[in-house]
Amino acid sequence: MPDQTAGPTGRPDAPHRPDLRGDCARCFGLCCVALPFAASADFAIDKPAGKPCPNLQGDHRCGIHARLRQKGFTGCTVYDCFGAGQKVSQVTFAGRDWRDGSREDARRMFEVFPVVRQLHELLWYLTEALGLPAARPVHADLRLALEKTERLTLLPPEELTELDVGAHRQDVNVLLLRTSELARSAVRGKKGKGKDRRGADLIGARLRGADLRGASLRGAYLIAADLTGADLRGADLIGADLRDADLTDADLTGAFFLTQPQLDAARGSEGTRLPASVTRPVHWAARG
Repeated sequence: MPDQTAGPTGRPDAPHRPDLRGDCARCFGLCCVALPFAASADFAIDKPAGKPCPNLQGDHRCGIHARLRQKGFTGCTVYDCFGAGQKVSQVTFAGRDWRDGSREDARRMFEVFPVVRQLHELLWYLTEALGLPAARPVHADLRLALEKTERLTLLPPEELTELDVGAHRQDVNVLLLRTSELARSAVRGKKGKGKDRRGADLIGARLRGADLRGASLRGAYLIAADLTGADLRGADLIGADLRDADLTDADLTGAFFLTQPQLDAARGSEGTRLPASVTRPVHWAARG
């Protein structure tokens, strides 16, 4: 869940795009209503889709925002809508609060929100890809994909609910894969791209001090992996599961397609070096 201060969250632009940052002040608490969650290590209770979380207040703010981890809602602290909340609230539904309309309007808003959230995540990746000099050979195609994705986010509700987001994601992914190849090759120079660990099961892996420069870790399972002091410069981290991964003193300089929720789910230290697209999680400083 994004920071609940008034206005933008203060997270880095995406990059330099405030509209791809969650702005709770302009959203109707959609992530706290539209999305389901189950009692687990991430959530203290069960909640079905479309039902407001009991912690949601009348002003659409979270009543336990400052104590989410202590109250058993860690899952909320590693969630980001990439600005989809305010887009759906203020643009798609023109500022109409789901509490004030009909049940049908509310249902439609809750169905649209996860669709727009996926599109905004793609906008984040495409925007970052366009900022990678090594990806210049595909910049024209990336711009076209960005423009198309932007147009899709502006579709009316009835068209958004019928949109085949999966097909669009596949089209964009072809470009992101090519971007990854170009960027990783630039990192490794004459040595070529780094290791391909795409989708690898690295749960609990001992990777302390590992050389992962320019590696593809797309969709890799790095849950509770020990990456202390690892060299992840220029690595592709799109979709990598970093829950409880130890990034203490690791170097992620130039790592790309790394989102704030991924980083928030990991552990790290003041010595962890990060790309400019993310910020050091506050809870890292609280480690004992």
